[in-house]
Amino acid sequence: MRGQVAISMSHSYPIALDVMSGDHGASVIMPAALRALQEMDDIHLLLVGDEAVVAAHMRHWPESVRPRAQVIHASQTVAMEELPAVALRNKRDSSMRKSIDLVKEGSASACVSAGNTGALMATARYVLKTLAGIDRPAIATALPSLFGHTHMLDLGANVDVEAAHLYQFAVMGSVLVTAIDGLETPRVGLLNIGSEAIKGNDRVREAAHLLEGSSLNYIGFVEGNDVYCSDVDVVVCDGFVGNVALKTSEGVARMIADNIRTEFKRSWITRLRGLVALPVLNRFRNRIDPRRYNGASLLGLQGIVIKSHGGADEVAFQNAIRIARKEAEANVPQRIDKQLGRMLRQEVEV
Repeated sequence: MRGQVAISMSHSYPIALDVMSGDHGASVIMPAALRALQEMDDIHLLLVGDEAVVAAHMRHWPESVRPRAQVIHASQTVAMEELPAVALRNKRDSSMRKSIDLVKEGSASACVSAGNTGALMATARYVLKTLAGIDRPAIATALPSLFGHTHMLDLGANVDVEAAHLYQFAVMGSVLVTAIDGLETPRVGLLNIGSEAIKGNDRVREAAHLLEGSSLNYIGFVEGNDVYCSDVDVVVCDGFVGNVALKTSEGVARMIADNIRTEFKRSWITRLRGLVALPVLNRFRNRIDPRRYNGASLLGLQGIVIKSHGGADEVAFQNAIRIARKEAEANVPQRIDKQLGRMLRQEVEV
């Protein structure tokens, strides 16, 4: 690392960006960083990557934002297809690893990467460690719904889980929503194949029993359609189910959008109708725009790590930075640690 990173945590939120990550790397992340600096005057960005590449992008930045940006050189990059074990063992000077190291050192309050999910999770867990009482970190993100948005976890970090892990996911998700959305008692639902108590496998029913005895605002089982159509704030599931549900939803959304475009282009009459409907369609598109929801939290770690979609554009990556800033301001890891400790003490007392 070139130079000593010394930034006052009390006056700004220093956020480390893995500039070389994702499908587009610096060509997207650097413009997104500039947009974030112009939008949020209380952040300081640590731009981690190839010094020459980062400097080339900064050459045309306005002088007003330059004092709040610092380049941290990294000689390696983690490829999108790289095995997590290989990245962890052989890429200690990668932009991903150094971004996470900055959080560990206390030089950054959060880090954002669009890199390989497996490598990011493995590296973050190795460097930052998990919070006391958390067996496995989970990936959580917000999804649009009829009632605003719903937070869902786990979305792929843990394929095989036990009931206790689902219980921990529920605690982490509830704390996240309280911290980010300001809801004191978020409604927590457990994803299942039906809402009846007899439905689901043994693991899900055991998790439901644990949640029923907790202090969380547990509302019971929810089904797949409830993620988007019911007033639930946190939906809990294992990583296998969550990832399939997320990817299926993305596919359905893409299919609907493509079909709408095809139908409006079918003839001059449908094109005219499309022009009339354009304001409504634009409002709908903006409401469910996936770029507004880009930025998944790696919860359960002793530090804040935000995973951006690998194919994110400038707007999407800027939103991931925005989420990192919100979680840093809310001290999400400390809140999870405090809440879980309180609930564990209550269980002992009972």
